[in-house]
Amino acid sequence: MSAVRTRFAPSPTGYLHVGGARTALFNYLFARKHGGTFVLRVEDTDAARNTQEARDAIFSGMEWLGLDWDEGEGKGGDFGPYNQSERKENYDRWFEVLREKGRVYEDDGAWRFRFERKPITMHDLVCGEVTIDYTDESNTPDMVIRRSDGSYVFHFVNVVDDLEMQITHVIRGEDHLMNTPKHLQLFEALEAQPPLYGHIPLILNPNGSKMSKRDVGAAVGDYPRQGYLSAGVVNFLALLGWSPKSDEEIFTIEDLISRFSLEAVNRAPARFDAEKCAWLNQQHLLKLTPEAFAEAAKPFVEAAGLPVDGDYPAVAATVREKVRLLAEVPDAISFLLSDELSYDAEAVEKVKGNAAAKGLLTALADDFSALPEWSLDTAKNQIGETAKAAGAKPGQLMFPVRVALSGKAHGPDLGDILALLGREKSAERLRSFVGKLD
Repeated sequence: MSAVRTRFAPSPTGYLHVGGARTALFNYLFARKHGGTFVLRVEDTDAARNTQEARDAIFSGMEWLGLDWDEGEGKGGDFGPYNQSERKENYDRWFEVLREKGRVYEDDGAWRFRFERKPITMHDLVCGEVTIDYTDESNTPDMVIRRSDGSYVFHFVNVVDDLEMQITHVIRGEDHLMNTPKHLQLFEALEAQPPLYGHIPLILNPNGSKMSKRDVGAAVGDYPRQGYLSAGVVNFLALLGWSPKSDEEIFTIEDLISRFSLEAVNRAPARFDAEKCAWLNQQHLLKLTPEAFAEAAKPFVEAAGLPVDGDYPAVAATVREKVRLLAEVPDAISFLLSDELSYDAEAVEKVKGNAAAKGLLTALADDFSALPEWSLDTAKNQIGETAKAAGAKPGQLMFPVRVALSGKAHGPDLGDILALLGREKSAERLRSFVGKLD
């Protein structure tokens, strides 16, 4: 295999879609796997729809995902410029080649490429052998490659760019599969070696409909704002159409590079599963050290108006195994960083259903205040002792204590809550909660 060169060629007309990000990822993994080059070029010839905001979204999305390109925006390279809007001279030059060969003709101001009337067979690296018969001109009319205003269409500039940038492998969505025979005819007319093509399956919504830009989970830019780690999203995207041929599901980018192959890309469309994405993100959160987790969650906690000094790192660490997204952290720990508690109504009603709760909590508050020393062990032991003294089981007291201290039915380990709140605050919250049970 000659030196591998892949490319991702987005159009800056909107945000980076997960489908585009998955295409970029597969090209990146293939290039890295084979020690090759990953090119980022921008198909920005549609001046009416291109925006700087969309352009920035593409680059920031790629950077957030960690898909560092070798050539293109900000990197330079030997085959630039890498924006199609700057390459008109290149297209004019190759257009003249086709005109000299008699392969284009004018039609009402536009110029059409004259197809050879024969079957075209492509050997796709994912889809296998596909043949399109160009014999019948009525269903495969000659295509316009230059409009009447002098601008060039996608098919032509795409081929010229791949030719000049020496792209060896084009990995793109299956929606481009039927374009490939057209591109092969252009390469043949230009007497150039075409790249190898691999068309990857589309991404569908859970109900089987095609995923549009308006669907949940479509915009890559939303993921960091929702508290996803880029490692979790990359892991998820890789499994949309590619299989490791094992039961493994948790992969780092290094794992994916070593394991990726086009042979392992599925033919069937991939189904987007938001729950699976969140679960995978949780698995990557669990790989973080407590310190790294606290640091990653800090922007979300600060945005919620909560303090991130003092006990914050220890407080954050208590929910590392409880949350799936970093955006869930502020709500999960607010009761440990603020004295303003909001109580879950359903949890409070459940406590009210325990006739012994009020008396047990009152007794526990007094017992906490009387403890000579305060630690995780002494506090938890006291819960058992108080319950025992009242002829109750410790389990009958655990849930009411959790709700009294946190306002929630679920959360960090009760021992961690007690240790972080301390004796006085724990006793105070128990007494305050008892007043809400009337």
